[in-house]
Amino acid sequence: MKAIGTSSGIAIGKVLVYKEPELIIELKQIDDIDFEIKRLDKAIKKGIEEVQDLYDETLENVGEEEAQIFNAHKMMLEDPEFIDGIKSKIKEKKVNVEWAVKEVSNQFIELFENIEDEYLRARALDLKDVSKRLLRELLGIKSTDLRTLKEKCILVAEDLTPSDTAQMNKDMVIGFVTELGGKTSHTSIMARTLEIPAVAGVKDITQITSNEDMMIIDGSEGLILLNPSEHEIKVYENKKSEYERFNKKIQQMKGEKSISKDGVKIEIVANIGTPKDVDSVIQKDGEGVGLYRTEFLYMDSDNMPTEDEQFEAYKIVAERLKGKPVIIRTLDVGGDKDIPYLNLPEEMNPFLGYRAIRLCLDRTDIFKIQLRALLRASAFGNIKIMFPMISNIKEIRDAKRILEEAKNELRNENISFNEDIEIGIMVEIPAVAIHSDIFAKEVDFFSIGTNDLIQYTVAVDRGNQDISYLYSQYHPAVLKLIKMTIENGHKQGIWVGMCGEAAGDEKLIPLLLGMGLDEFSMSPSSVLKARWIIKNTSKKEIEPMLDKILSLPTAEDVEKFIDENIIG
Repeated sequence: MKAIGTSSGIAIGKVLVYKEPELIIELKQIDDIDFEIKRLDKAIKKGIEEVQDLYDETLENVGEEEAQIFNAHKMMLEDPEFIDGIKSKIKEKKVNVEWAVKEVSNQFIELFENIEDEYLRARALDLKDVSKRLLRELLGIKSTDLRTLKEKCILVAEDLTPSDTAQMNKDMVIGFVTELGGKTSHTSIMARTLEIPAVAGVKDITQITSNEDMMIIDGSEGLILLNPSEHEIKVYENKKSEYERFNKKIQQMKGEKSISKDGVKIEIVANIGTPKDVDSVIQKDGEGVGLYRTEFLYMDSDNMPTEDEQFEAYKIVAERLKGKPVIIRTLDVGGDKDIPYLNLPEEMNPFLGYRAIRLCLDRTDIFKIQLRALLRASAFGNIKIMFPMISNIKEIRDAKRILEEAKNELRNENISFNEDIEIGIMVEIPAVAIHSDIFAKEVDFFSIGTNDLIQYTVAVDRGNQDISYLYSQYHPAVLKLIKMTIENGHKQGIWVGMCGEAAGDEKLIPLLLGMGLDEFSMSPSSVLKARWIIKNTSKKEIEPMLDKILSLPTAEDVEKFIDENIIG
């Protein structure tokens, strides 16, 4: 069975099908509004206590980065917009608190599920976790306790919430299989941190399997074998031993330089979303930050973050990384990432709409505040500024003009900043890749955003499960655009990086090295493996294969060629 591999490794063991108790919510008309609101307040108080316990437990047993999930849950339980929405529903519709929680939660969940950015879309699961916690408390239903597991098992579920993974007996769970989720869900992040093999996107797996079934999961290849033969078990036991030996080798990459077999120096950096994520970058030996997503500052607040608040968030990361590069992407929100206080218009096609640099150039009041904060923080480290969703030269020039205005304001106020701060753009629209020789004259660097570049090149909504098979980083047209962008950047004397998911794809890393990519930015957990691949790959050996690879007709052909001629 094919799946999405979300955490590398191989697990062989018995299945435990995990199903949450069903929460049946009935609509009831009520007379005593105050009583319902008191019930809500009591459930919220209990929920906050529970997530605080989960935070403490995760901090002690897993790590700070993973524990922050429960700080986010606590913030949701204290969020006035969420809580006041529930109370308003009770008062205005005179409905029971359970129904109000369900209705308001579903509105917010739908909002997050429609966000294009996979990293942000995964937050819908957080809200589901929080709302289920409230509903269980209100209904007096206890959740299944995964702490009491007595036998080693592969956990099979429709989905696993952060609370599920935090509370389970980690000595007994040897693998995860879920029907929902993807590489950026918290379950996947937790699995990678705990080094537990995991796969996702396996339709109806909870119906197909039952407790005590034998299963093999290969998180590296995204495969499941249900009730395997003795021969298959032996084959995968050998693969498991090989993987564990390989993993020990990867850990030895800490402190090493990222240099290819034939002496080409590469920079391997990491993607982050909040200042706290920098801990993981340091722990995993990242050489800096290649993408700092600033939209969290705006989405996690009820009001526009002030210049000082933004300055502190950028300064912390710059200081912690002690001179290593920190590329900060300016605000990338718009139609698909709604922020209530911005009053953004609803759009028929938000992926192609009023977002990112388009919004910022229209709302210069918002943009200028962020640019001032970024410039101020540049005095404390090696910050670079990157503009997203650029589609034409005028946008770059307008953005640079506003940046110059911000510089002049700071000079007049005698505030220090890096006068030579580097400016780059994300190459995520095919028109920019095709015209990259011209765009390269305007900036200091390119960062190829493959997530959107693939989506726009092959006309596939990557969030649509029905057509997700069409979305591939191995598509020859996508690879041609990447190669063209790198070559055009180098001709104009600028460096070229990549910050999309493809940068951490172990099959693509050799190809990208052969194409001349200078910087790879990925999840912190992928850094050491990427370094090992670079150190064991010769750029000169890959280069002669590129013409053949780019002449292949399909993504499947490209992947097969890589498997047979590069990885194999």
